[in-house]
Amino acid sequence: MAYWVVRQALDSLDIDTFAGLAATVAARVERQIGKFYITTCTKCNLEATVKYFLWVKTLPCPGCGTRNDLFPGFLLAEAVRHPKNVVVCPACDHLNEYDAVPQGDSPAHCEACNAQVTVEGIARRHKITCTGCAVQYKYPPPELSCPLDHRMWAIEYHCEYCKPNHQGRFFKAPDADDLARYKSAQAGLRRTIKQLPIPDDEIPTGDETKRLHRWGYTHYRQLFNDRQLLGLGILLTEIQDVADPPIRHALLTVFSDFLRYQNLLCRYDTYALKCQDIFSVHGFPVGLVQCENNILGIPKVGSGCYRHFVEKYRKAKEYAQAPFETATQRNRKNLIPTPGEFITANFTESVPTSGSRNSYLVAGDAASAVLPDDSLDGVFTDPPYFNNVQYAELMDFCYAWLRPTLAAEFQAFRPETTRAHEELTGNETMGRGLEHFSYGISAVFRRFADALKQGAPFVFTYHHNDPKAYAPIILGLLDAKLACTQILTVPAEMGASLHIARANSSVLDSVFVCRRVGAPAVSIDDASETIMTHLVELERAGLRITKGDIRCLVAGVVASLAVNELLHRWIDSEAMAAKLDKALETLSRFANALSALTDVQDVQSQVAATRTSAWRP
Repeated sequence: MAYWVVRQALDSLDIDTFAGLAATVAARVERQIGKFYITTCTKCNLEATVKYFLWVKTLPCPGCGTRNDLFPGFLLAEAVRHPKNVVVCPACDHLNEYDAVPQGDSPAHCEACNAQVTVEGIARRHKITCTGCAVQYKYPPPELSCPLDHRMWAIEYHCEYCKPNHQGRFFKAPDADDLARYKSAQAGLRRTIKQLPIPDDEIPTGDETKRLHRWGYTHYRQLFNDRQLLGLGILLTEIQDVADPPIRHALLTVFSDFLRYQNLLCRYDTYALKCQDIFSVHGFPVGLVQCENNILGIPKVGSGCYRHFVEKYRKAKEYAQAPFETATQRNRKNLIPTPGEFITANFTESVPTSGSRNSYLVAGDAASAVLPDDSLDGVFTDPPYFNNVQYAELMDFCYAWLRPTLAAEFQAFRPETTRAHEELTGNETMGRGLEHFSYGISAVFRRFADALKQGAPFVFTYHHNDPKAYAPIILGLLDAKLACTQILTVPAEMGASLHIARANSSVLDSVFVCRRVGAPAVSIDDASETIMTHLVELERAGLRITKGDIRCLVAGVVASLAVNELLHRWIDSEAMAAKLDKALETLSRFANALSALTDVQDVQSQVAATRTSAWRP
């Protein structure tokens, strides 16, 4: 998948032809599935387009058999981007709108049935109390062999007739016609499923995928409901029929990207009022309430749909043809063009000659890459962050859909999975720990450092919450005889990302600039000043520094200090365990020396003081 993303980023594309064929594909698919994404507006009784269907997992009581909805909470929408708080009634499914959120100690009454309504749900900490017999039981059940059932309980739609005079969003409980449309989609899937390119791959056991197994998911197709499978299968069939290879490949990339928003692991964000993608937390989160997205979508309305991702791809290719930088002046963002630059390349079957605008892409083990000595002007890479993300386990979700279509054209898509024993991530299921990661990083760094021209830079970005995870990076640099000549700190994540929000994590990455030169002198005082300089500049640029940011910045500087101190006495032939111990001990020593800089309040006060003083970084 990494190979495919890079290839598509560099491949040339006729943007107008792409946009035209993408619209043609959408029109063909809409004629077949558009009828499944309409509803009746509760305001004007006219036909409206559905944005999102909301589902909840259900589980029968083992005692009395009552089927209970696993609602962790009854709030659908907060009164932020909608005029009022929308709360579903657990008794009749009516969507109530309140000025204040009804709490357990101050419940409201349902506008339809007068039952008590509170925001607190009935499913908490993997336990639920049966609404029929009051017996408490656990979810998910042990040894679950198939996914739990789901029940549709709400719809957000868009009415183009009412919207000009309507404030907020349009919500409704599904009516009989809405439920009938879903059953019609199910029947359509049963009739055509054998002709549709829907994957039947099993989900292998892994650090992330074992969570799916715990919830009864054994095959990737089970992560989609029947309407999604029908729509995705028809859309992929239409894309496969596009004759022009570059356009077909571009549309397949759009397809694999928007899959993140088209599955039953997506959730509905009650604050932003939109669908959140499956990988918003870099894993496979199995929630109790699911958001089913409109597959084709409404132009400029909603998010995560085919039409939205076509537009995203078009803008990306326009940028590639005419790249620009941005700068903010007086609260206005200005675009700064870079004349003569463009991001495209011709693909070759071997290492390109110097001065050509060619690209040689290989999907394989970087440690085995064939690279002539003294041939590289620079190395720029983004190595895996040890065990932070299980890349292959996650990407198999998209790969399973693309592989049958692309295997005949590209060698990289012929294996059944993107997983490989040599993959450089820590993984408990595959028995890959710190030593495995260290061996791999060392082999890759040495291979590419050997191919560098004299004085050429070796640059990579790294970020991890656990200081120990920097030890393999230090070891790899030292084995490759590389010194750290500069550490840069850059924002690399959006602060609103779900895996960062409220987790005290960092949005920063440390960019290591290394060369095969003598190691610069190591100085704690210089390191402290470097850290403060970076913090001041980041604050001036508008970033509010957090404890996680400081930890990340200090860890990167500490790692660079350790590399430069150890370089002159490093013995790369030593045993791996001994080298790791040496790296960890040096890391710990420098981290302790800079420990005072990890106090967020103290650092923020120092940053504030330098902001008002004659600080000149």
